[in-house]
Amino acid sequence: MILKRKLYQKLLEWKNTSNGNSALLINGARRVGKSFISRQFGENEYKSMIFIDFSEPSKYITDIFENDIINLDLFFAKLSAYYDTILYKRESLIVFDEVQQFPLARQLIKHLVADGRYDYIETGSLISIKRNIKDIVIPSEEDSINLYPLDFEEFLWAIGAESTVPLLKECFNNLIPLGQALHRKVMNNFRQYILVGGMPQAVLEYVKEWDFQATDTVKKRILDLYRKDITRFANGYENKVTAIFDSLPGQLSKKEKKYKLSTLRKDARLRDYEDAFIWLRDAMTVYPCFNATEPSVGLALSSEHNTHKLYMADTGLLVTHTFSDNEYIDNSLYKAILLDKLNINEGMLIENVVAQTLRTNGHRLYFYSRVDSKKRENMMEIDFLITRKMKITPIEVKSSSYKKHTSLDKFCKKFGSKLGDAYILYPKDIMIKDNIVHLPLYMSMFL
Repeated sequence: MILKRKLYQKLLEWKNTSNGNSALLINGARRVGKSFISRQFGENEYKSMIFIDFSEPSKYITDIFENDIINLDLFFAKLSAYYDTILYKRESLIVFDEVQQFPLARQLIKHLVADGRYDYIETGSLISIKRNIKDIVIPSEEDSINLYPLDFEEFLWAIGAESTVPLLKECFNNLIPLGQALHRKVMNNFRQYILVGGMPQAVLEYVKEWDFQATDTVKKRILDLYRKDITRFANGYENKVTAIFDSLPGQLSKKEKKYKLSTLRKDARLRDYEDAFIWLRDAMTVYPCFNATEPSVGLALSSEHNTHKLYMADTGLLVTHTFSDNEYIDNSLYKAILLDKLNINEGMLIENVVAQTLRTNGHRLYFYSRVDSKKRENMMEIDFLITRKMKITPIEVKSSSYKKHTSLDKFCKKFGSKLGDAYILYPKDIMIKDNIVHLPLYMSMFL
């Protein structure tokens, strides 16, 4: 089975509009599908392709890049001979896979694009880590695009529900409830998505036998790979990166989601851990969410980096990470999600999947938190803030049994003129109440 990815259409748009005037860098976390989609694209859309894997390059290939780039005719002739592939002018693609492992190849993109004979795609993880850009000039002839884990729509395609999203979109646009039967069906699929996640290997394993246990095994391997990457690439502060990574489930399970460094060490200071947070962000294994203290359309203008939340980039991995030292049978989250029996701690998955969806949609993540010990009526916290149609959109994530939305009411009163629609995402069907749009969790894909 081949997974259908939205990025493929963006690759087509790049090919047709760049016309060889820029290379394309596909950036993403490890095991998110960068290599597969670039190879698939080359095989489908070009007369020939050369795929160079820089994770384990041969000495012959590194010698070509180091010694023969001055003579491009000889350079291409040697590549063609080594890979036994004929290159056709403007009809061939050369892929530099895991280019961060051989930064010189990335620097040479400038000259290769200027030559104009072929198209170039680079794929990379940890692409902006300091050691991977040290001593090279980043080519201005390089466009970049992020590949994330499968979103809910791509997951639905994988399980054979391709007609679902167009109907959901129509209901969202017109704020029409789906009805009990359809809503229940889509929520069941969304619960599966939360548990499986969007890592391609995990999704493929799941649709093979619909077996959560086998899928959990795949996700454990991915988590082990991430830990090995930390040891290998986070030189000098790997212990701090590992500590933050391993603390994620515990941090998110608390009602107060703001990240507390004191849980790592009593005397921990942000300046001591800042590089570790940046490493995880650049590895695209976590998504930071910052407090926007004075919300405006430019949310970044008032973002307070000392106060932040940290979400895992794939909720399915978070499910497995939470019980990584236990057998699948001991992972109570699977049963809680499938039976809709979430308690407060397990509700972390719901907030995480919303964060994942918003980030995949292109939003930087912000929240709003105001603490006033003297006047408790001034205290409020909004889970997420995004910008839509040049207005601030506050988003609260709730359980189905919630009874009030005090913080959201205070926020709307305080910042009313700056706000667009206010949303509550929850497990029930579409409803408008108290001038607030209530959306089922899966409709976060439209925000």
